[in-house]
Amino acid sequence: MEKTKVSLRSRLFFSHVIVMIVGLLTLLAIGKISSPRFFILRLRQIEVGGLTVQQRRTQLIRSFDDAWSKGAFWSVAIGATTAGGLSYLIAQRIVQPLIQMEEITKKFAAGNLQERVPANDIPEVDQLATSFNRMAATLEGVEQRRRELVGDLTHELRTPLTVLKGYLEGLADGTIDPTSDIYERLARETTRMQRLVNDLQELSKMEAGYLPIDARPLELQPLLASIVNRFADQLTENSPTMLLDCPADLPRALADPERVEQIVVNLISNALRYTAQGSVVVKTYPEVDKVWIAVIDTGQGIAETDLPHVFERFWRADRSRDRHSGGTGVGLAICRRLVELHGGTIEAESQLNRGSTFRFSLPIARETLSEKLGERLGEKLTLRRLGEAKAGASLKQTSLDKLESTD
Repeated sequence: MEKTKVSLRSRLFFSHVIVMIVGLLTLLAIGKISSPRFFILRLRQIEVGGLTVQQRRTQLIRSFDDAWSKGAFWSVAIGATTAGGLSYLIAQRIVQPLIQMEEITKKFAAGNLQERVPANDIPEVDQLATSFNRMAATLEGVEQRRRELVGDLTHELRTPLTVLKGYLEGLADGTIDPTSDIYERLARETTRMQRLVNDLQELSKMEAGYLPIDARPLELQPLLASIVNRFADQLTENSPTMLLDCPADLPRALADPERVEQIVVNLISNALRYTAQGSVVVKTYPEVDKVWIAVIDTGQGIAETDLPHVFERFWRADRSRDRHSGGTGVGLAICRRLVELHGGTIEAESQLNRGSTFRFSLPIARETLSEKLGERLGEKLTLRRLGEAKAGASLKQTSLDKLESTD
């Protein structure tokens, strides 16, 4: 059989009633026992100068006891009624915000995400209301982003699907000739949709925490040089110049090489896409306990009002321009999440018609004592082997010289 649960209002009310009853019983017990005794002592004190109240003592005590009992009865009745009423009002005042919160929670669960719990004079209840409102705001933001994601995804897929449908219908009814150029366009739109789906899947894994990061000490100069050379080999004479500014004594970063390459490739691709002429520079520099990697271009730049939105999914200052260039609109969102998974930050600075700077930080790898000792022992062993090799070669040459002189 299920145990009946007592509501908070009833618990508060009964707790006040119990405290009141204990207080009243204590008052009655002490008054009933001690009052007659104190009254008798008082009567003895006034029996002076031959005045005696012995004949009337019993009657006086009985009268006093009756009067005290009547007074105590009415005191208990009035006090209990007043205390009970006050206890109910206090319990009602404490429980009312919780009842209101329950009603708001039901509305919230029904989909009305704008509902909020008002502030309360009771600190604990007010703190609970603040926590609920914070949770409600977070859930509302998540729902808003979900709706925006569905809307943006629908918008992004509609264009390539419309292109594919138009070409396929034209090929089917014979209004479009099946040329290699047509098939290339179809393949390009299909590739765009595939890339969009892959990017969204990867971003979802990052946000859900399912994408592992294999962070280890990483030399940035060889990795960045390889990336810059790869892009430089694909540029034409009219393209911007690719440059690398990386000091030789740059400390090693604690990062996943594949993910760092993914971030840098994405940033360079964006820079080249919007830089018609000038240069794109990949610059690195240390700062306290982190290493900064910056991609600086001399392109068309981004408006100041648009900068706070550049790392949002599917955001574009000019949708048609980016769609024409082949971007999916989630590359910078992926970069931001990858940098955050490394424990770094990513920033953007830009001025219209002057260029943009995208930079991100990675933590510096702290070498352990064993690693340093291993490197030093390795260097000493290498020098020792070189010395032994030189000594052996010298000895061999001396022996040959002796043989030749003997001959």
